[in-house]
Amino acid sequence: MAERVISQTVTIAAPPNQIFALLADPARHAEIDGSDTVQGTRSTTEPLTSGSTFSMKMKLGPIPYRITNRVVEFQHDRLIAWQHFGGHRWRYELEPTTTDTGTPATRVTESFDWSTSRIPWLIERARYPARHRINIAATLERLAAVITGEAASGAAAAPPEDVDGMASGSESDPR
Repeated sequence: MAERVISQTVTIAAPPNQIFALLADPARHAEIDGSDTVQGTRSTTEPLTSGSTFSMKMKLGPIPYRITNRVVEFQHDRLIAWQHFGGHRWRYELEPTTTDTGTPATRVTESFDWSTSRIPWLIERARYPARHRINIAATLERLAAVITGEAASGAAAAPPEDVDGMASGSESDPR
């Protein structure tokens, strides 16, 4: 059976703590969401930590809904992952690096992991892994743009690279 994780990585010219601060702030998730499903938070939130729960306003096509997530993996400035009742996870891993000119930078890997899902067969049947591949690329581009203060044109970072061994666009990637 194939591994039930898709991931892409991008390098952003900013230190990990700056990127982590945005990822740990659910009020800012709509700014970077490449699927355009995240509409905002349901209430004011504190920065996320291990075990935190946070509720988001979402929209799938014309249908609004709300979802509550729980932080299930956490290492300050390095790793954050959350899941909702379905069990699948969104994960961000941050690795400090430098640019060719020595500027502090971060390799950001975003993953959609449905190996922990309660209904992995439904995730696959609905073609979410394929659609999420596209959404992850868009999210990483937006994250880079927000962090570097540039327009989301791809100028803020190199295009995301697949790290799961699958070619981009080989599936549809819904988020």
